[in-house]
Amino acid sequence: MKKEIVEKITALSTAAFGLVAALAWNGAIQAIFKKAFGATDGIVSMLIYAVVVTIVAVLVTIWIGKAAAKVKK
Repeated sequence: MKKEIVEKITALSTAAFGLVAALAWNGAIQAIFKKAFGATDGIVSMLIYAVVVTIVAVLVTIWIGKAAAKVKK
């Protein structure tokens, strides 16, 4: 039981730090997007931002997966 609790706390802590990092990156990416494309107040700007961030997230996730697979070999 104690091992399970430690594992869960570790997983939750890692997820929490991941969320904090994601929020920090979100703010940084929004600032870059605003500087490059102007204000992001409109719906179209927000949709473009969401699409760009999603594409980048997918590409980075694929890259991390390939890197992890190489390390496991």
